[in-house]
Amino acid sequence: MPLLTLTISLTFWPASVSVWRLLPQHCVGIGYGKRMEVEGQRGGAVEETPDPAFASQMGGINIVEPSNAEPPPPPPPPPPPPKPTMYQLDIMLKKGNNLAIRDRGGTSDPYVKFKIAGKEVFRSKTIHKNLNPVWDEKITLLVDTLREPLYVKVFDYDFGLQDDFMGSAYVYLESLEHQRSLDVTLDLQDPQYPDHDLGTLDLAITVTPKEGDLRDPTMLLRRSWKRSSKHHQSLRLSDVHRKAQLWRGIVSISLIEARGLQPMDSNGFSDPYVKFRMGHQKYKSKTIPKTLNPQWREQFDFHLYEEHGGFIDITMWDKDTGKRDDFMGRCQIDLCQLTREHTHRLDLPLEEGEGMLVLLVTLTASAAVSISDLSINILDDPHERHQIMQRYSLLKSFHNIKDVGLVQVKVIRAEGLMAADVTGKSDPFCVVELSNDRLQTHTVYKNLNPEWNKVFTFNVKDIHAVLEVTVYDEDRDRSADFLGKVAIPLLNIHNGERKAYALKSKELTGPTKGVIFLEIDVIYNAIKAGMRTLVPIEQKYIEEEPRVSKQLLLQNFNRVRRCIMVLINAGCYINSCFEWESPQRSIFAFVLFVLVVWNFELYMIPLTLLLPLVWNYILVSSGKDTRQGDVQVVEDLMEDEDEDFDKDDKVPGSVRPDSHILEDMLASWHFEWIRVMVDSERKGFMNKLYAIQDVCISVQNALDEVASYGERIKNAFNWTVPFLSWLAIVALCVATLVIYFIPLRYLVLAWGVNKFTKKLRDPYTIDNNELLDFLSRVPSDVQVVQYRELKLEPGHSPNKRKKNNPG
Repeated sequence: MPLLTLTISLTFWPASVSVWRLLPQHCVGIGYGKRMEVEGQRGGAVEETPDPAFASQMGGINIVEPSNAEPPPPPPPPPPPPKPTMYQLDIMLKKGNNLAIRDRGGTSDPYVKFKIAGKEVFRSKTIHKNLNPVWDEKITLLVDTLREPLYVKVFDYDFGLQDDFMGSAYVYLESLEHQRSLDVTLDLQDPQYPDHDLGTLDLAITVTPKEGDLRDPTMLLRRSWKRSSKHHQSLRLSDVHRKAQLWRGIVSISLIEARGLQPMDSNGFSDPYVKFRMGHQKYKSKTIPKTLNPQWREQFDFHLYEEHGGFIDITMWDKDTGKRDDFMGRCQIDLCQLTREHTHRLDLPLEEGEGMLVLLVTLTASAAVSISDLSINILDDPHERHQIMQRYSLLKSFHNIKDVGLVQVKVIRAEGLMAADVTGKSDPFCVVELSNDRLQTHTVYKNLNPEWNKVFTFNVKDIHAVLEVTVYDEDRDRSADFLGKVAIPLLNIHNGERKAYALKSKELTGPTKGVIFLEIDVIYNAIKAGMRTLVPIEQKYIEEEPRVSKQLLLQNFNRVRRCIMVLINAGCYINSCFEWESPQRSIFAFVLFVLVVWNFELYMIPLTLLLPLVWNYILVSSGKDTRQGDVQVVEDLMEDEDEDFDKDDKVPGSVRPDSHILEDMLASWHFEWIRVMVDSERKGFMNKLYAIQDVCISVQNALDEVASYGERIKNAFNWTVPFLSWLAIVALCVATLVIYFIPLRYLVLAWGVNKFTKKLRDPYTIDNNELLDFLSRVPSDVQVVQYRELKLEPGHSPNKRKKNNPG
């Protein structure tokens, strides 16, 4: 009877309807099971007409023409099977095969990213110096649709923000069979170079339908993350970003020393340095030359993101010039085994090498760091603000010396950004950095006037740190594109002022398109800030690798020449007094010389250093400020270098200026290096080039360091940073009083006793020079130019909101 009813019902249905759609489910499986399985895997609709042989097997199913007889009503269609509300993806990242070479040593440091609907859902660990890495990492995700493919990207980890792209591939989840583990091999490709062989990735994927409400916010990837629903996407992504970025604690590491290392050089010694890596965080120590028992005495911090700890990978290397560094051993720290709020002394034997590494490791609670919406921030609450002010009051100056203060940054919006995409739009997000602390906003898609309205709170460890706010354009297929940047010293901030900052180029030397609106508050303890000025400055872990730059070489050379000319001019002025070129000046200098020598006391040295500070303060207060002239000279110097380069490139046969003497010297050095290295048969051609590059980088950095110290000494006396100038006045006044009232022999005795007993009192103390630490906080002339605010075009009001149109 069901078959007869089916035949009658077909006479009134359109001819385009497929017979198999109307058959009972157990009948369909007889003749069409294989066909439907294939089509179901492709996710497409199947339109088939029944096979005559199959129809005869079913006992007289016939297709007849429509008639005028009124048929009985068809039975109701069977209810469709319930559709799963969620899908669980179990993905095993196994290994890579013959991956692309991205490092100059012929290897790569690969890691893998998974993305769904344009959002990153997983990042693997980094396997160093390996083209056939084995990860064996498993990830479980919950999604509510299989329409979005899994986008797999491989990168080479570099010391910096821009990692090298190594290939990508798609996995179309709809085509996978459910509840079965499938081995998948992906051929990696570069969309720009489709013919390049970039290797393969091996995965195992299991898709399991799930019923019920399993919407875990840390795992669920909702379709509303698509760019079509920007507002809800921004709110949801901010929660995900908040959980992914906020660290749960601080790992403080002191690298003390190593003992009994393996000799790697022909002279029987090594030039060891140490690399630390914890997730994406990375630190490299200085190199100690020609020793098997090096002492570093370096301290740095890592952020702890995992609640139950994590691992720190440590490798030791021997520095070699002109060739690859030699591997000396490795070790690992399991933070799960260490108790918190306690300093642990670790003696770690080096695996795959010889010797012992000595460290001090301390785990502390998380610093005051947070991300919130604009409507929720602690400083707007009078009670919370009062508690924070009490925490950093002068009465608590000697409690927790490292906790100097707190900074709150409101990232409100940007206007007129650069169009980075081919559509004439951008997908901007904002990164806020303070030393090694780094947080970011969500992405606002297809918009040149984005509004973020986020509040970031950082703990201040050094009041002389610089707040860097960078705007990037998110790109699905490669690293983020740079849109603009501003650098704001914490001491230059006016609390509670909503301000528009013109974005600068990546080098902070010139303007770029766009304006960003920020409101910043800084609360700190002045005494703690002053004491922290005399300890070593925290080094940034994420920095670009130094590169040889013709422009930078000449710029540093001219800066050194300016410093030397100041000394030469001072010497000429003093010599003119001896030559009686001006009788009045020579007489005054002679009388002053006799009085000072006759009445000289040691306390007069710091007292004399106070005179230029007082004199410059009077000049600045009276409006006769000479600092702008120095800044303008540096700016003109940078512009002149750019013009000289353009002129050399475009005008052949032009007369070379005097500033190109350094270039000729470097060229001769290059020739000499090349001649020496050609005579050596032990090194390859690439090693020779790398050796030349290392020499040029050393010269470039040495010139920069000499020029920077000269400029910092000048800026310490001309009130470029008033906080540091006042600190210098206080220190010099104290030194004058101490030397005046305490005999010199007692001071020298106390200094010597302290030096001799320092290592006995604290064997693991980190040596430092307070004077150099003080000067490291004073900005050089180049930094003054980088930190200076650019003038805004009229029309950018902090309180006037521009219409937020996507274009």
